Amino acid sequence: MSQAPASGSIPDSTALETGASEPGARRPYLTRTRMAAVLGALTLVLIVVCAAAVMFGSVPVDFTRAIADRTSPDHAILFAARMPRVLMGAVVGAILAAVGAALQALVRNPLAEGGTLGISSGAAFGAILAIVLTYRFGGGSAIVPAAGFAAALISTLAVYRLGQMHGRVEPFTLLLVGVIFNTFWSALILLINSLVNLYQTRSILFWLVGSLEAPTYGEVAAVSALGAAGFVWLGWHARDMNLLSLGDEPAHDLGVDVDGARRAIFIATSLMIGGAVSVSGMIGFVGLIVPHILRLAFGADHRLLLPASFLGGAAFLVAADLAARVAIAPAEIPVGVITALCGGPFFIYLLRREGHRGIAV
Repeated sequence: MSQAPASGSIPDSTALETGASEPGARRPYLTRTRMAAVLGALTLVLIVVCAAAVMFGSVPVDFTRAIADRTSPDHAILFAARMPRVLMGAVVGAILAAVGAALQALVRNPLAEGGTLGISSGAAFGAILAIVLTYRFGGGSAIVPAAGFAAALISTLAVYRLGQMHGRVEPFTLLLVGVIFNTFWSALILLINSLVNLYQTRSILFWLVGSLEAPTYGEVAAVSALGAAGFVWLGWHARDMNLLSLGDEPAHDLGVDVDGARRAIFIATSLMIGGAVSVSGMIGFVGLIVPHILRLAFGADHRLLLPASFLGGAAFLVAADLAARVAIAPAEIPVGVITALCGGPFFIYLLRREGHRGIAV
């Protein structure tokens, strides 16, 4: 089954050539100068946001003392708590946004993002199950993220297998299976939540709403390595994503191994999602908001959209986490709440906007 996308949902052939994402919109051809300018500006935004996130928080820090005295509370707050949290926010945000951009091309649906295919909720279920089991039987701190990542892989395999029709992965079927798996994992999570005590319920809430609280540099490094590898793999298939957005038959006629490209993109995005969710929980809407805004601003060419989403997602999540830390200081709002408050209205706007045109699947 192959369908050309509805106008405005995912770019047509003219949009791919010009970088436009709206009918009639004419943007410059993608050149090295234009790419460097866009990515340079986004990098600057990311640096500014990260600097602000390091400087401000629920507790004021004396930076001179933090650097000069390694035994001071200021040093511990800055280098053991705040810095790894900012780095983790940048890494997770970059992963979620890049994955959103890739999945929207994969399933030819502008409403797709990392949580759509049931992988995020699968990872959350694995982590929550590990929390309950380690509380009862004991275990190391690394068991929970490892279980989340393993569950994400299992969910990926199941969704991919069930999303195949006659040996081929169909975007509509893949999306539908993902929605079903989301519901299934959510039901199991609610079942576990109804059986545990109040202390464990709070830990489960962390995974359901998402948080960047208390990461370690080791976790940052591990997720960064996984995210970087997945991003390079996605970047290698950026041209394939452009052509897949046109439909299977046009992409095949233009030389794309449709099944191979779709399989590679799905596996790469699944590994990236699993790595991010295994340390941060289910932070929603980053993969929906950031790629769509950047697509409107700079066009739908994935050679630019992917790295732009990577940088923009990092800046967005770091800014959201900063707002979560200072909004009601010294108390803290889970960052997933902030992204949901931003993403909920945006999702409704996008749904109504695309609904008037017909959303391509």
